[in-house]
Amino acid sequence: MTNTTQTLTRPDAPVHGGPPKLTPMELRAAQIETLESPRLKYGLLARMLFKQMDLVYGRERTLVKFTMLEFIARVPYQAWERMGYFSLSRHRRRSALAKRVYERIVETREEQDNEQWHLLILQDLVQRDGMKQSFLLHRLAPWLVAFFYYHVSWLLFLVRPELSYRLNADFEDHAEHEYMSYVAEHPELEHVAAPTTYAEEYGRYGTVADLLRQIGHDERIHKLDSLVNMRAPRFQDAPTPAP
Repeated sequence: MTNTTQTLTRPDAPVHGGPPKLTPMELRAAQIETLESPRLKYGLLARMLFKQMDLVYGRERTLVKFTMLEFIARVPYQAWERMGYFSLSRHRRRSALAKRVYERIVETREEQDNEQWHLLILQDLVQRDGMKQSFLLHRLAPWLVAFFYYHVSWLLFLVRPELSYRLNADFEDHAEHEYMSYVAEHPELEHVAAPTTYAEEYGRYGTVADLLRQIGHDERIHKLDSLVNMRAPRFQDAPTPAP
């Protein structure tokens, strides 16, 4: 059971179009909703991961720290995609089931791609601000953490897939609150124009504040998707699409 007050339904969005893009007014409302909602009750693995991040990069919320979060955020989706193709190869002769499995793979790939855009956008912001990143802390360390997180996500999915989804929900809930809290802590971002480096691919936003709010809302969607998938955690349990 979770202690979130948010409903476990995904907002309307185009089929396979990724998380919905919100207007500036909707983004402000989403930020308020996040800040007024309690965090999930994180499991032991999630708490260990967050504690490790704080020990290595400090408790302060920074854009550099967010790049580390996004570097790691992709790997559960990569693990699930790998397991999805394994399942698809096993069930390819059962057309209806194979289609459901493939739909889940497509969803997983889209979420992975969305997290990749987050990483590219955050890295662009960091470079524009001239923030320094060391090889040890910002290249080697996140790779090692991501390597560990990938295999934990993969092993959990193999043994008890609902636990893998729940771990990801914890991670995404944490990211959602961190982004929205960071914007609240830095009102000056309301007056900083958002760069357009990845505007064609990700969307155009007037300010860095709105850009980060959108990323935070994306994390909420990923969290809700994981919580919903906990109800049918195995690929073969995926609900049959409506005709």
